[in-house]
Amino acid sequence: MRSASALTAIAASLLISSTSASTLTPPVLPLIVRNPYLSTWLANAREEPWTAWPMFYTSQSVGLAVLASVPSTSTVYPLLGRPQDSLDGSASQYNISFPKYLGAQYDASTTNLSYSIPSPSGSSSENAELILSFLSPITPTSTMRQSIPAGYLTVHVKGSFDLDIYIDVNGQWVSGNRGSEIEWSLAETDHEGAKHLKTWQVKRREEQLFTEWADQAEWGTLHFTAPADVSHEAGTSGLLRQHFSKHGMLRNAVDGEFRRIMEEEPVFAFSKHFNLSSSSGDTELASVKEDSILFTLAHIQDPVVQFASARGLTYMRPLWESYFTSDSALLTHHYLDFKHASTLATNYSLQLAADAYASGSTNYKDIAALSARQVLGATSFSGTPANPILFLKEISSNGNSQTVDVIFPAFPFFLYTNPRWLAYLLEPLLEHMLSGQYPNMYTMHDLGTHFPNMTGHADGNDEYMPVEECGDMLIMGLALVNSLGYGSGEEAQSIWSAMGAEKDVIALEAEGENVSPFALPATLETREGISALDNAFGGPTAGAHQARKWLFRSYRLWKQWTAYLVDYSLEPHNQLCTDDFAGWLALQTNLALKGIVGIKAMSELAEVVGEEGDAKFYRNVSEVYVRKWEEYGMSRDGGRAKLAYDWYGSWTTLYSLYADALLCFHPTGNYSSSSAATNVASNNNNQQQQQQQQPLSPSSKKGGSKNFIPDHIYTTQSHWYTTVLQRYGLPLDSRHLYTKSDWAFQAAAVASPSTRKQILERTARWVNETETDRPFTDLFKTEEKGGFPGPDFFARPVVGSHFAGLALERACGGRGGKGFGYGI
Repeated sequence: MRSASALTAIAASLLISSTSASTLTPPVLPLIVRNPYLSTWLANAREEPWTAWPMFYTSQSVGLAVLASVPSTSTVYPLLGRPQDSLDGSASQYNISFPKYLGAQYDASTTNLSYSIPSPSGSSSENAELILSFLSPITPTSTMRQSIPAGYLTVHVKGSFDLDIYIDVNGQWVSGNRGSEIEWSLAETDHEGAKHLKTWQVKRREEQLFTEWADQAEWGTLHFTAPADVSHEAGTSGLLRQHFSKHGMLRNAVDGEFRRIMEEEPVFAFSKHFNLSSSSGDTELASVKEDSILFTLAHIQDPVVQFASARGLTYMRPLWESYFTSDSALLTHHYLDFKHASTLATNYSLQLAADAYASGSTNYKDIAALSARQVLGATSFSGTPANPILFLKEISSNGNSQTVDVIFPAFPFFLYTNPRWLAYLLEPLLEHMLSGQYPNMYTMHDLGTHFPNMTGHADGNDEYMPVEECGDMLIMGLALVNSLGYGSGEEAQSIWSAMGAEKDVIALEAEGENVSPFALPATLETREGISALDNAFGGPTAGAHQARKWLFRSYRLWKQWTAYLVDYSLEPHNQLCTDDFAGWLALQTNLALKGIVGIKAMSELAEVVGEEGDAKFYRNVSEVYVRKWEEYGMSRDGGRAKLAYDWYGSWTTLYSLYADALLCFHPTGNYSSSSAATNVASNNNNQQQQQQQQPLSPSSKKGGSKNFIPDHIYTTQSHWYTTVLQRYGLPLDSRHLYTKSDWAFQAAAVASPSTRKQILERTARWVNETETDRPFTDLFKTEEKGGFPGPDFFARPVVGSHFAGLALERACGGRGGKGFGYGI
């Protein structure tokens, strides 16, 4: 892994250069994507960026226009959006032309749009280079930074002649209703580090708290910030763009007539002059100069959601509010923090690229990079440092809040990136159910019918997926516990979560029940010149204590859910699974296996808290059930798993095998089988010797050398998948030719290398050829044009399962993937 100090000096240039290797051409690319309401994408991304407006993830247009002007020729060039529609093609004061578009490149945090601006001399060798670089930084070592609802736009220019740049935004950032009345102002902030910053502030005149219109928030304020040396203007879109095209600048004026979003469309603009020409005026001596300008875009809401917490319905504040005294303080810090944020983001992007390439291919690297911002774009950080919470919206499928079977396919991303954030995702579900607000014996499906209203289901009438949700929670619970126990950073589930100081055990044990065992440090750390960093998550000593404290608090829930699975998972009655669009079905083979793996997971969770009787009972039940499951679920010839026990001609993608391997229940090869949870338990038997814990690393345990699910099930399924692959991937099952990419990637993670490669490469082909026009869908046709099969899913966080192979490689002390051909 690259050190932060090695990257700091070249952070800005790496934002440009590190994205140069992306080769896939998706139909839509992320621009500024931070949470469910700050989610702006490049539409029509295979074409020039000036052919369509940027869009919200639902495809509604978002006003973001960029123009470049060459003053010496009075020529204006549209770069982004369709600002040319506002210009007069017959005007005598300026000409309208189009630059040469050099294409888009992206990594996990950055999307770069590159252009060539023709030289006034007519020589192509003297053309100027211009890059619009959008950064939504993923910072796994800094939860504080990740919680900030803001992104960066840097305009880089390189050339030998002067350029002017214009950029504007409109009210579509703050409402999905084009008829909403908005108001605006310009703030200028003094700061010793940057003279002062100019910030446009835009919001609805009458905000509607916790209300959406076409999935966009109807409350919150857009803050669009630039440095002091820009000119600014608020006014009618066409008038401002025409004035810039004529004069190359704005008038530092603010239109005070508040009105509706599309009533004489008010926009909020900045312009910047780049002096790149030679001061001597001698064109033969002209030298190439470089310059740049940084803008930031933030969408600030307070509160962010309402949540039926243990103390009742609560307005939840954003997490960042614990670190900054005002919106202005946040915005100033965010602007001045660009170097550090970009350094951390580049570090993550480069490490992800290296890991994904080693695990799969160049195409897998690009798929993982394309998925990362989309996962976090469904989340919103809340709570306090003592009790952080991460809320999640089930984007596009139905808008549910904190949906368990949406968190579940997303969770491989969190295991790889920062398991701490997985704990924050599970926390509101645990708190709500521990408080007695949910009446059923199985776990709830979601916390609320529609985000951001997490009001629960006191009547118990949420979507009926009892085996699904119980299995999901138990598997994620053990995976989280496993991530806490490691001997070194190289053995950690996430290399970033192991950075920093390990939590002090005495202080941990002294903390009351009102403080999360996964609390952020009261004083954030500084390492290698970068401040506001998290401490380590888990570790050789603290991990056991954190796991025990977390499980003790909620043990009755885990046991309650497991009891349900003991009664109902082996032969599931007619119910939905996570693939609810496929309909109700009894005796689902993959669903039953998930429940059985959940029971096995509970046997290890019980060991962590010293409940040996429970551990033995659940271990025995799971072992009996898995033998019965093979008898019921595999076809008569043993060549595949059936979709349902009684559907003899059917087959299914058996993606629940992934959980078996991820939890270290499948020790094929010569690596150890035990999970870190057992190490947590075995290193925690003597609670009085808190300072004498041994380093935690996977090691043998009773029965640990035996596979829970027989190896031949894995090899049988891996072979079967190759016989049913279609042009764009692996269909979900024998009912339809559509696929779910999240489950396909979980299945690929535990298949043979050759099968895994075929699934990855066919998905990459789909990315390049699909006719879909929304952010990365996880549900698509594997034939025809790779379109939506109905329902239309897009921008969902479930693409976190595209990280399934990466999370598996890091599992089991870094040996989780050895039996599946990783690293060979």
